Amino acid sequence: MSAAPIAVYGATGHTGRLVATELLARSHPVVLGGRDATGLIELAAELAEGDRVTVRPAALDEPAELRALTGSAPVLIHCAGPYSRTGEPLVAAALDTGTHYVDHAVEIHHVKHLFDAYGTAAERAGVLVCPGLSFYGGFGDLLASAATGGATVVQKVTVGYAVSGWRMTTGARHTADQLINEVERITFAGGAQRIGPQPMYTTSFAFPPPLGDREMIGPFPTGDAVTIPRHVPTRDVEVLLTASTFAEPQVFTSEHVDAAERAQTAFTVAVDVRTAEGTRSAHLTGHDIWWAGAVASVEAALDLALDGKAPGASSGVHSPAEAYPAGPFLRRLEDLGAFVLDLPDA
Repeated sequence: MSAAPIAVYGATGHTGRLVATELLARSHPVVLGGRDATGLIELAAELAEGDRVTVRPAALDEPAELRALTGSAPVLIHCAGPYSRTGEPLVAAALDTGTHYVDHAVEIHHVKHLFDAYGTAAERAGVLVCPGLSFYGGFGDLLASAATGGATVVQKVTVGYAVSGWRMTTGARHTADQLINEVERITFAGGAQRIGPQPMYTTSFAFPPPLGDREMIGPFPTGDAVTIPRHVPTRDVEVLLTASTFAEPQVFTSEHVDAAERAQTAFTVAVDVRTAEGTRSAHLTGHDIWWAGAVASVEAALDLALDGKAPGASSGVHSPAEAYPAGPFLRRLEDLGAFVLDLPDA
């Protein structure tokens, strides 16, 4: 029996191309979706995989087109940001057609909205919705779960993202502009989620060698502050990004570089989980945040396509670490070359 296809929305963008290429490399057919019909046809020809590639254009304001796309596959990987604008129409279509949904969202408000608005509907539809299964947000969420190691009381989880050589796509730049200018920030402190004005601040974070202590900016508004408290019994979550990341000259001026140049990123994601007994830490390090995120979403989608459910959850809205047991899933990604991993002993 031939494998069921996986749909990719935003397939002509940088992340979408990586996802589609990775799926085909795993001998899995794909359905290319997005707003640019001409670009989708050109991409299908470029991939040169014959009937293993199908094209289904779908505009965000055309629900019937979106349902035709999501209905063509058991799983959709959504790669077209900003997700605060594009995510909800795709989720609604996926629930209508019984299609599992995975996205690459960074935006914390989008992630929160999916949990608040679609949890019950996703359970009724028998659909798994997993937002933020990518580099920012997803890797921090998974590492936090792995580092917690079954601790039942956690004082604080700190997630540090160290990124150098980041070259933003057009969609990423639009997302960054939105996040930088947000007034209502979502944080988690004192055991409660908080929404309101909060200025950016600087602090320090001790990464493992060779990085060491780095100046950081916070709160970095990724989905970690929403997702981590769902599965880690913590009173506080702090999410930080190296201050040097946005100071690099190429970060905001690289929308049109080629794929090889865009891959020139170095990253470390480190998590400290502080309990009464001490601090447990975990980290991963690698190159090319785009490809690492693409591999993560593909691995998650293949589980859904092959088994009809994720290992940790069959339906509803769930964080990456809720849907995919963190340690084993991270090890799978390491085996695929997405990064080098360092987890605490169980």
